[in-house]
Amino acid sequence: MLSAVEDAGYTTPTPIQLGAIPPALARRDLLGIAQTGTGKTASFVLPMLTKLEKGRARARMPRTLILEPTRELAAQVEENFIKYGKYHKLNIALLIGGVSFDEQDRKLERGADVLIATPGRLLDHHERGKLLMTGVEIFVIDEADRMLDMGFIPDIERIAKLIPFTRQTLFFSATMPAEIQKLADRFLQNPEEIKVAPPSTTAKTVVQRLINAPSKDFEKRETLRNLIRSQTELKNAIIFCNRKRDVSDLFRSLERHDFSVGALHGDMDQHSRMAMLQSFKDGKIQLMVASDVAARGLDIPDVSHVINFDVPIHAEDYVHRIGRTGRAGKAGASFTLVTRRETKFVQAIETLIDQKITWQDGAEMPADSNEPESEKPKSRSRRGGAQGRSDKKESADGTTTPKAEKPVEKAGAKTATNDNRNKRGRRGRDHDDSPTPIGFGDEIPAFMMIGAKH
Repeated sequence: MLSAVEDAGYTTPTPIQLGAIPPALARRDLLGIAQTGTGKTASFVLPMLTKLEKGRARARMPRTLILEPTRELAAQVEENFIKYGKYHKLNIALLIGGVSFDEQDRKLERGADVLIATPGRLLDHHERGKLLMTGVEIFVIDEADRMLDMGFIPDIERIAKLIPFTRQTLFFSATMPAEIQKLADRFLQNPEEIKVAPPSTTAKTVVQRLINAPSKDFEKRETLRNLIRSQTELKNAIIFCNRKRDVSDLFRSLERHDFSVGALHGDMDQHSRMAMLQSFKDGKIQLMVASDVAARGLDIPDVSHVINFDVPIHAEDYVHRIGRTGRAGKAGASFTLVTRRETKFVQAIETLIDQKITWQDGAEMPADSNEPESEKPKSRSRRGGAQGRSDKKESADGTTTPKAEKPVEKAGAKTATNDNRNKRGRRGRDHDDSPTPIGFGDEIPAFMMIGAKH
């Protein structure tokens, strides 16, 4: 193992590795808290490799189990085992979605020294009778805060009951909210706590900036393009959006403007996701638009910039997003585009990381934050949408007149406003542009003329 570490070019352990490896080798339960990019993965991979040098796995009974919240993180841990365990003869099984069950079953049949899995696929194999976890000696829960966000905690509790109580548990997280502390207390027995950085802090090597952004999508995209072009030291960048739909829209927009860009989100199949990540790592594309599937734990070396096209709704996601740059002591830069409606999220982020983030060009509020109250968009119900749109009439000089000030129209009067509204209401149903009659017009059905019985 030491030879493999030297071949990888590492000579000095990081603080989390220095603190975590000795108690892990002593079979202590471990609670490791460190900001992203500090080498958490190697801090449990290396002691596990040392322990796995003795013994042999049996069919369908893995010796160790590592739970990861996403497919990409699971595949990344597998890469670490292959890199550091290249002089070992270990069987590694990766159980993630988007891959054939049959291929994974064959790996389990041969016996897995190391089982790396996402919770859902692991339980699928167990329910199919293809997996027994009574032989697990070391249980690793990685990115625990992400597990909490994704709703995996019930699955983890169920998995923990399938594993021997005498196991060793290694528990890692980048942040430590109260919910995660309760979870750690439930799974760990007298653990060794290793905290190499204050919870929810950002790397000091990352320059953070906030940028005023207009609320309209096309103007906001233009602001992003201008930002990218202005960064002379931009080698590559990950651009984060809050929603998968926005990832696709922004990707197409940047592609139309001749940027070297790719996209990564949860709806892509596994092969496409891995191919996109590899292209970005190899420098074949310069920009990668991503949802938060790429925010947690992914080790993509030498990312020079992170750009938040949307301010993350959950403040802790900001810590993980900008952690994609400035890794392992390298310099990085992060820019966050902020619209008027997103200032409250910025305040939550600054409270979490306990520092003020500098506004680009010294601005303190988004450009449209002083928008007059009368010009702010109003929410409309589904039924009242057409009426809401016609509440104001714009005159030639750009002023607006409330609907209440318009003269009252006689019933059945033929106006341009009514005609346009009728056209909108019939759009997609017919192409008859004649005035719509009131009620049934002259065509009243005969049955409606019959008098009511008393």
